[in-house]
Amino acid sequence: MTTIDKGRGLKRDLVLAGLLIAAGVAISGLALTQVDSGGRLQIAQATHPLQSTPGAETKPTAPDAPRDSSARPQDVAPQPARPDSDAVDSGARPALPPAPAEKKGEPIQPKG
Repeated sequence: MTTIDKGRGLKRDLVLAGLLIAAGVAISGLALTQVDSGGRLQIAQATHPLQSTPGAETKPTAPDAPRDSSARPQDVAPQPARPDSDAVDSGARPALPPAPAEKKGEPIQPKG
């Protein structure tokens, strides 16, 4: 390849790189203007005041529900996952299966 061909190739590559950079800047500018124009100030509209159902004055009201929803039901006592030894002797079964035994390998031998 001659020096003239190398010069033409370099010139062509530089022009192409310049065009690509200019196109990227132009697309970025267009995108930023779209984002800027889409971010216009928007005012939230309040909802209309709630109105009762027609004829609600003549209908009976619902019974009052308990206000404290965090109260724990008292009719069922919590059961332990593993019963104590007295309960096991009387025939109670644990709710969970026994834990698997630990697997041990041979001890690591020191090198040397």
